[in-house]
Amino acid sequence: MSTAIDTPAAPATEKLTKKALTADHPTWCPGCGDFAVLNIFYRVLEKLQYPHENIVCVAGIGCSSRFPYFMNTHGIHFIHGRALPLATGISLSRPDVHVFVFGGDGDGFSIGGNHLNHAARKNIKLTYVIMDNFVYGLTKKQTSPTSPIGFKSKTDPTGSIDRPINPMRQLLASGATFIARTHAAQVKHMEAMFERAILHDGFSVVECLSECVMFYSGAFDDSTPRKGGTYDLIDETQHDVTDETAAFKLAENLAPGKFGVYYQVNRPTKNALEQKWIDETQSKLGGVSQKEILKKRFEAMR
Repeated sequence: MSTAIDTPAAPATEKLTKKALTADHPTWCPGCGDFAVLNIFYRVLEKLQYPHENIVCVAGIGCSSRFPYFMNTHGIHFIHGRALPLATGISLSRPDVHVFVFGGDGDGFSIGGNHLNHAARKNIKLTYVIMDNFVYGLTKKQTSPTSPIGFKSKTDPTGSIDRPINPMRQLLASGATFIARTHAAQVKHMEAMFERAILHDGFSVVECLSECVMFYSGAFDDSTPRKGGTYDLIDETQHDVTDETAAFKLAENLAPGKFGVYYQVNRPTKNALEQKWIDETQSKLGGVSQKEILKKRFEAMR
C-alpha cells in the first residue's frame, strides 16, 4: 500500500480584471479627462496581470488624487504634495509590490515639486502619472503652475502674469529615467505610454493632459484633432530617446508640443543599490537579519 501523501494543489490565481480592480464609482465631473486615465489604467493592469495583492496606488490632494478611492488595490491618500516620499518608502521597503502614484499639476509641480525632484534623481522604482489640466479644479478655478499667461481665475481675476513651468524640461532636469507625454483624449497612445512607463525599471513619469471641462474647458483644443488641433507624435526613428540634449530640444515649446517618449535611459535604481548594500552588510556580519543590523547601528549611535 502506498504511503505517499498527496500534496495539495496550489490555489488557482484569479485573472485580474477591470471588475476586480474597480472600487467606488468615480465622482469626477461629467466629461473630466480623468475618467479616461482611470479606464486605461484598468486596461493596462489587465494586460500585465500583476498579482492583485502586489499593486499599490498612492495619491496626494486634488481631483486626480482621488484615484485610490476608485481602485480596489492597496491604496493610500496622503497629504498635499507628499505622495512621492510616502511612495518612496513603500517601494524601498517592499520590493515585491508595484507602486503607482497619481496626482495633478499642483501636487506634482507646485507643493510637491521638491519631492518630485528628489524621487526622480534617486531613481526610485515606481510609476508617476501627472494629470495636468492647467488649473486647480478642486478649489474651483485657481491658477496652477502650468496655467498659461493671461488665464483668468479666482486668484488671477485679470489674468495670470506668471510664467508657467515647462513640465517636460522640469522632469528632464530632475533626473527621471523615463519621461513621456500623452493626452487623455488619445486613449491608444495613452495606453502605450502607460505600459512602457510601468515596464521601465526605475522612476518613470507620464504627464497626461487631462481637460477640466468645468473650469478650463478647451484648454487642449490645440492638441485635439477633432477640435482642429494637431496631435504631433514623436518619431522615435528620428529621435534618440537616450539623448538628453535632444529631449530638451523637443521640450522647447509645449503649446501644443509633441507627444510620446521624450527620454528613456537605464540607470541603477536606489532600490537595487540599497539592496546590494544590505546584502553585502549581512554577508560581512555572518548573515544576520536586517533587524539585527539596525539594532547594532542604534547601539553604535549611543
